[in-house]
Amino acid sequence: MLRLESIKQPFKSALQKIKVFSRCQRWKETLIFCAFILLALGFWLLQSLQQEYEIEINIPVRYKNVPPDIAFTDSIPNNITARVKDKGSVLLNYSFGRRFAPIETDLKDIKSKNGTININKKSIESDILKQLISTTTLTGFEPQQVEIQYGEKMHKQIPVKFNGDIQIASGFQQSGDITIDPSTITVYASKVLLDSLSNVQTVYTEIKKGNKTITKTIPLQRIQGINYKPEAVTVTIPIEEYTEKTLEIPIICTNLPAHYTLRMFPAMAKVTCRIPLSRFKELSADQFTIHISFSDLEQNVSGSLPIQLTSKPDWVRNTTLLPDKIEFILEQNKHD
Repeated sequence: MLRLESIKQPFKSALQKIKVFSRCQRWKETLIFCAFILLALGFWLLQSLQQEYEIEINIPVRYKNVPPDIAFTDSIPNNITARVKDKGSVLLNYSFGRRFAPIETDLKDIKSKNGTININKKSIESDILKQLISTTTLTGFEPQQVEIQYGEKMHKQIPVKFNGDIQIASGFQQSGDITIDPSTITVYASKVLLDSLSNVQTVYTEIKKGNKTITKTIPLQRIQGINYKPEAVTVTIPIEEYTEKTLEIPIICTNLPAHYTLRMFPAMAKVTCRIPLSRFKELSADQFTIHISFSDLEQNVSGSLPIQLTSKPDWVRNTTLLPDKIEFILEQNKHD
């Protein structure tokens, strides 16, 4: 029983403190002040919403039944920006609660393969006014008319390029070139647009912590007025675990005349490279060459010459030579 009383006592004490605080005159005055502030803000907001303002609204433009064998030669407007004036309460409805139906242009009756589509000012104004409340005044809109050039679509084969960022996990590397299937696609567009294209890119794709070969179907970047066939390609990024291999490569002097003797220190160099684990046994010393030219030796007076790999397999990366220079003695043989 004493234990229960000891638990209840802190709660009773806290409740008494709350009651005392709520009876405090200063607390009551603070509540009354806050209530008047909120009331004043409410009256100010109501008053503000009764005043007239001007805002901009965007109304979408939609092009229906575009014939498959024509293309727009210019960029086409997708929105009409209208300036409207009304009371604040009405404009709030336009800004937050109202969706505008698109201004539609039907192109099914186009007969010529080349020409111009015109949407005049009167037609645009009429479509905008249909969607406004009767009290709203339309003060202007841009563009005031739409004029679009179009022409017959042509087609050609254009190569595809991967667009993205590849991040590979530690201990792994890209083991070959990125392959794209198909590597070229058929692009349909006007002659002007086709002439401006050198390649078509995939949508931006990010690969994170790649630790195996990745094959993905990726759509192509959309360009206004252009159609693709196909609309997506298969991208393969070869990624393998890598290891190091060290080989000894002989240093060969080319074009050395018979009456000269060349002594090199050392005569061999070690090449260390990173290669895919699956090709470790495939790599051998005879796939590398280190050549130095007699003319370089003849012109050299220091007795020291830097060396570098002359050839190596394309799939071998991150090679290091040790040493990266040699000492040499070039002697002319004595003739009897």
